[in-house]
Amino acid sequence: MKGVVLAGGLGTRLNPLTKVTNKHLLPVYDRPMIYYPIQTLVNAGIEEIMLVTGGSNAGDFLKLLGNGQEFGLKHLNYTYQQGEGGIADALRLAEHFADGKQICVVLGDNIIEGNIAGAAKGFRDQKVGAKILLKEVADPERFGVPVLEGKRVVQIEEKPNKPASRYAVTGIYFYDAQVFHIINSLKPSGRGELEITDVNNAYIQAGELTWDVLEGWWTDAGTTQSLFLASQLVAKTGANNMEEAR
Repeated sequence: MKGVVLAGGLGTRLNPLTKVTNKHLLPVYDRPMIYYPIQTLVNAGIEEIMLVTGGSNAGDFLKLLGNGQEFGLKHLNYTYQQGEGGIADALRLAEHFADGKQICVVLGDNIIEGNIAGAAKGFRDQKVGAKILLKEVADPERFGVPVLEGKRVVQIEEKPNKPASRYAVTGIYFYDAQVFHIINSLKPSGRGELEITDVNNAYIQAGELTWDVLEGWWTDAGTTQSLFLASQLVAKTGANNMEEAR
């Protein structure tokens, strides 16, 4: 299995901080934000990782991360997203890197307390389709929200006004190689972007999507409030067991 970290976008919700740098380079407690999703993949036993970034600060990722030696990696791959075409548009840039293998995708602003090793093993055993990780949250309307019928996800609604459940779809996804065919068949949403929710719904319609509940705390760091919360959580409890993993 290969790993993909999506770290593009303009991060406008974090203005004025992001007027001078990519949001994924902002500090979360004592490390740049981008360290956490990379460590999430490394802790799951994934050694081949690609970073998708964009904007005017892309070179700063290379200066910061190099070949990933700090994470125990032999090599770290990079690619560049032109403009803002959405999460699915960024992901399709990793098609040649994936080379037909299963992939684990982590959004660059997602920070977790524990690890996803169990989910990764489950998806390796699953072999085909997709897997998403859910987490119960106080404000599901900010995220993609699963509509559940028993233990089955029958649809994912993007930022609904009236959420069908208290679960959010976290920014951690597992896909087989079919994901790139699905992305190439998508049409832009009303926002003019290719939506990852549409990708997940395509797997649901095919009956090939499974889900797990993510253990430990989880937060994105895409707003001022959630960035502050992420720093507090890391300072208090740690995240990804980063020191232990080194």
